[in-house]
Amino acid sequence: MTYYLLQCFWNLLSHIPLRVMYVLSDALFYPMYYLVGYRRKVVRKNLTESFPEKSLREILRIEKQFYKFFIDLIFETCKLASMSQSEIGRRMKFTNPEVLETLSQKGKSITLYLGHYGNWEWISSLSLYVDKEIMGGQIYRKLSNKTVNRLLIHNRERFGTICIEMKETPRRINEFVNNKKLSIIGYLADQSPKKRNIRHYVPFLHHHTPVLVGVEKITKRYGFEAVYINVKRMKRGYYEATFVQLHENPKSLPDFELTNLYYRHLEQSILEQPELYLWTHNRFKHVQKNV
Repeated sequence: MTYYLLQCFWNLLSHIPLRVMYVLSDALFYPMYYLVGYRRKVVRKNLTESFPEKSLREILRIEKQFYKFFIDLIFETCKLASMSQSEIGRRMKFTNPEVLETLSQKGKSITLYLGHYGNWEWISSLSLYVDKEIMGGQIYRKLSNKTVNRLLIHNRERFGTICIEMKETPRRINEFVNNKKLSIIGYLADQSPKKRNIRHYVPFLHHHTPVLVGVEKITKRYGFEAVYINVKRMKRGYYEATFVQLHENPKSLPDFELTNLYYRHLEQSILEQPELYLWTHNRFKHVQKNV
């Protein structure tokens, strides 16, 4: 019952025009930033440590821009529940989808490396531009709130993409391979590993950061292609995503080099528009000290 009530409210809210949502977003910025201060200590710490060359004034400017974008992102995620194909096509443009087509024609599946950067929720519309014979999917980490988790899955699958829970990834990928089913699977690959699962560190935003390497292992084991999605926010409510092949032969790379390549691309994206990264997560809690 709770799910259906929330879904009803979510759907009703999603029919509000985006221009009205942005007015509401502007109004919510002040109480969220100045009164509630949602995770401001974490955000400030992350920004200060990631950009030691910037003055406090510059850090505060990015911090405020981030919170404005963060609230926009919440409304944009809600809006996805009722967006038409034509509207999402105008607002989330993929500049070079032919890259995926060319790689798929080799008979290989594709690993899409994403980050918590830009509007990653709208990237689920990619399935509209991919051959229907190719399985489009995205890996997600299950939320503790079952109602919200179910709602987000429904949202993300609207345009034909399937959601695969993280712990089910090896089994599902193996199924696709055994059934000779080509796939294009997106991974939010900048998740933080639990301390006991740390296998590799990368230099990332002035931190020696522990990272997950499972995406690389799957990509190399099955000989998949590896592609990074570089997202830019052109203006409010409009994004462009460009596909960048990380390497012509990922399987030939030494261990962890594919992961290193991904993080170098992600860092460059963040440096260009730092306010678009999800700074509210305590992403650097297990960094390696004195390195």
